[in-house]
Amino acid sequence: MTYKETLFFVAKCLTISLEEENKKEIENQLKTTEVAWETVVKASTANYVLPALYCNLKRASFLHYLPNDLVDFMIRVTDLNRKKNKQIIEQAKEINDLLLANNIKPIFLKGTGNLLEGLYEDIAERMVGDIDIILSKEDVLKAYNLLKKNNYKSNSLIFDDHRHLSRLTNNNNNIAAIEIHKELLIEKYTNEFNFTIVKEDSQIINNTNVISFDNQLALSIIATQINDHGFYFKNIALRNAYDVFLLSKKTVAKTAFNKFINLKQPLNCFLATCYDVFNKPKSLEYSNSRDIEAYLKSFNKLLANEKLRNRIYKKTKLALFIKSRFTIIYKSFFDKTYRNWLLKRTTDKNWQQEKLIQIGLKKSKSTP
Repeated sequence: MTYKETLFFVAKCLTISLEEENKKEIENQLKTTEVAWETVVKASTANYVLPALYCNLKRASFLHYLPNDLVDFMIRVTDLNRKKNKQIIEQAKEINDLLLANNIKPIFLKGTGNLLEGLYEDIAERMVGDIDIILSKEDVLKAYNLLKKNNYKSNSLIFDDHRHLSRLTNNNNNIAAIEIHKELLIEKYTNEFNFTIVKEDSQIINNTNVISFDNQLALSIIATQINDHGFYFKNIALRNAYDVFLLSKKTVAKTAFNKFINLKQPLNCFLATCYDVFNKPKSLEYSNSRDIEAYLKSFNKLLANEKLRNRIYKKTKLALFIKSRFTIIYKSFFDKTYRNWLLKRTTDKNWQQEKLIQIGLKKSKSTP
């Protein structure tokens, strides 16, 4: 199986609980072809969807088509993730109670918000990193200081204008770090998607406040397409795409982005890739355009050509890195946190060695 074939196979498997035609096609493939399970595991692990893959195959009663040792491995990973997510849900509820008791109303975002609202049939499906919440700008520091008084600590430096404060961790048996967001997006798009906008139609589900399904759909894409620069890399993150697929069953994806202006194109481009990769589910239909057609063409070309994909990835990553560093240097003239970060980095000998190696002026110790 090529990388593209593997990715599309994994993606289609993620839909078999809700898409009958895909279920039939996957069963036929499992019966008639030899699946390269090693590459499937590698791709699903890299995309953080191995537990979701297992849960969908189990619900479809397809596990008997898999090697026994693979099933055992998937069960162990899924059970561990379920246990972790139970702890994250309890931790999030404790945070919610603490903040509400102090007249602070958090809105839960991304994976934790999805878990709290019950988006997944099995909570083990979603692999979650941090607990993300967004608050009004008036409550951000109040909540941050309150959590620090309750055994949460921060060891990281975050710029003052970053979209969230530095991550807070608690060593008292709490498994997840907390990110308190001031904004949802990089500065360029904050006027289109921010706390004021998502608060207007947020919803209370299971006693916690989460954003509307339309906004959840947008944020699931924004997290990878904008904040992680997926739009420039022309790639797809299946964990986010799976969230988009599930949310498309709760709202009309085709019209969910009509309110946006600058965000509309990158959001629709990701929706188009989801429609393609998940084998054209009706719920993921999108409004086509020449720009989207061009994006899909590039997306599929990169998937099919590993050398080109790696070359474009490195080139794009370098361009984004240079742009970000010029931005930091420019902002350091006006912002103390940027100046402190720049001074700390440029006087770090390890950092200096790393950069000399990156630009080719010095060889790595491992290089003969």
